[in-house]
Amino acid sequence: MADLVTGEAVALDIRVARLASRACAILLDLLFQMVLLNIVVYVTAMTSLVADDAWTVGLTLLAVVAVIVGYPCAFETLSRGRTLGKMAVGLRVVGDDGGPVRFRQALVRALAGFVEFWMFYGSPALITSFCNRRGKRLGDLFAGTIVIQERVPASALLGPVAVMPPQLAWWARNLELSMLSDELAMTARQYLSRFWELLPEVRDSLGQRIASQVVVVVSPPPPPGVRPEILLSAVLAERRHREELRLAERRARRMRRLGLPAWGTAPVPVPAMAMAGPAPYGPPRQGPPAPPPFSAPQPGRPRFLPPNDYGAGPYQNVLNAPRPPVPYPAGPAGGPPPQRPHPGY
Repeated sequence: MADLVTGEAVALDIRVARLASRACAILLDLLFQMVLLNIVVYVTAMTSLVADDAWTVGLTLLAVVAVIVGYPCAFETLSRGRTLGKMAVGLRVVGDDGGPVRFRQALVRALAGFVEFWMFYGSPALITSFCNRRGKRLGDLFAGTIVIQERVPASALLGPVAVMPPQLAWWARNLELSMLSDELAMTARQYLSRFWELLPEVRDSLGQRIASQVVVVVSPPPPPGVRPEILLSAVLAERRHREELRLAERRARRMRRLGLPAWGTAPVPVPAMAMAGPAPYGPPRQGPPAPPPFSAPQPGRPRFLPPNDYGAGPYQNVLNAPRPPVPYPAGPAGGPPPQRPHPGY
């Protein structure tokens, strides 16, 4: 595990790819490149039968550069940080900020990889990976990237981070999400995954900042008085739901094209633009439940005190956990104990 610092200055835990898995991915990529090299060199050598030697040498150099440099650069750019070897092993290249790898970064990695693996047989990459705590090779250092483990064991998964809050389901169905970028959605997801580990003041300020960025790119605007974590959970849950619908439709079309029976019924497509006027799914529910109180945080480990009845929401398993009784001092003259207001956050 390593810390990844996002643009919001929040340290997140990521699974850095280990040396063995990276070596397996590199060997698979090199094997595939060698096969391609043999094919393209044989094909370009046949041009000597119809052209002069200069054409043959030029085409051969162009083909070699396309295979050695163009293959990793094109694959990592188009597949968001994965080559054939990384797909087989379950690795992905991302930026130091957690965002998807860009063309410039993929090109720098490919050029450095030619020097590391084809000229010096991988020794610079091996030495640099041993000396760097994140296992970076020279290409990662030059490009500002890191290789992470994309597949994690089932025991490491704690369930979906974003769950649709019932009080915002009517609003989320009509959302226009085309302007929500992958980077902003990833930032919101990482914030929700670390929600319970942040101090209240840090959590509130960071949540408001991310929620304000999300509200700018989605429409219609959310109902007033919605907590930022509830808002972000609704947006991400709806985004995941629409992606599942899109994948289900694509699978059904592919099955019909092959003449096979589709599994289940094709889902109803979600409208791309939000309709004006009242929501067609019934009257809106009441606003979100009152914000839960917090106890005095321990040094480095804040402790959350859930309310008595938080209802369904993105963190209902934690919020609805049983609470120990809180002792109150007796009231005057044996009367009921005085009510203590919950400190909001």
